[in-house]
Amino acid sequence: MRCWLKPLQNKEEYLLKTEQLKHLMCLSKEGYLDLYFADESGFSLTPSISYHWQQKNENVKIVPKHSKRINVFGIISQDNDLFQRHHMGKITSDFVIGAIDEFSDTTIKKTVICLDNARIHHSKEFQAQIARWKELDIEIFYLPKYSPHLNSIEILWRKIKYEWLRARDYLSWEKLEKALDRIFSEFGNTYTIKFN
Repeated sequence: MRCWLKPLQNKEEYLLKTEQLKHLMCLSKEGYLDLYFADESGFSLTPSISYHWQQKNENVKIVPKHSKRINVFGIISQDNDLFQRHHMGKITSDFVIGAIDEFSDTTIKKTVICLDNARIHHSKEFQAQIARWKELDIEIFYLPKYSPHLNSIEILWRKIKYEWLRARDYLSWEKLEKALDRIFSEFGNTYTIKFN
């Protein structure tokens, strides 16, 4: 069973935006611009349960715990270039604005950041920054609504939660923090994604 979002999509918007995204991807492959995908995710001691191999008649058991939450805003390219900022607080428009401002210091040519339609990406505070970022050669491209499969960073969150974090990483808060630090610091080397 899985969530099926297609009936919620606006067909015309979806077709238009996917064509625009294909065009942006072509321009990126040809070197005219850098294309990134951005979004937020959170991590706590309540693990994401995935499929596992286990010994016959043996169960892999993880005890869920109430805990703090590490919230992450990430910006990733399909070349495995990752920029991320995380903290213990709620992800707000101000936090995302600050992260994009910091990310802008690393850009060297025209850059497009693809975002979903979360409220914090459409707030007055966020919208007020778009013209300033455009002056820095950074454009925001909104993906069609109800289309998480078009946001490549969703693959990163899935890999971290279902593959790269191990059962032992959920034994304590310190172990979870250390594991996430390891994954983020080694991303692009030890941890990579083959995007289609």
